[in-house]
Amino acid sequence: MGSWASSAGRRRNMQAIRSRDTEPELLIRRLVHAQGLRYRVGAKPLPDLRRTADMVFRPVKVAVFIDGCYWHGCPEHYVPPKTNPGYWSDKVARNMARDRDTNQQLTDAGWTVLRFWEHESPGECADQIVLAVGRLRRQRDAG
Repeated sequence: MGSWASSAGRRRNMQAIRSRDTEPELLIRRLVHAQGLRYRVGAKPLPDLRRTADMVFRPVKVAVFIDGCYWHGCPEHYVPPKTNPGYWSDKVARNMARDRDTNQQLTDAGWTVLRFWEHESPGECADQIVLAVGRLRRQRDAG
């Protein structure tokens, strides 16, 4: 039985793509950590949800996702594939639908979901994370 990939070269390329610890994730995590925040990496925010967030701040219920432009259908940078377009376009559409479902399930469970694109400024992303976590900590401590 043949591979699902369109060629051996494509298969090697796809296997080399990281699902975690990408450069944008590492940059943002480093900046957030430098501001004194601690978090879980690649963790499931909800035990029954078979999805992981890139960064999880459990005490204040914040889940952070840093989405790749291609895999999550960035409106600015997504370019439909030229090879095997039916398969890959459907794959990206399923990823986008899963992202929306994840956001909804986490929001319904009282979580704050922060999503960033890989092309966004790591400094700005880190600042938004620090602000959100700080605000939620103050609310929790005051309440």
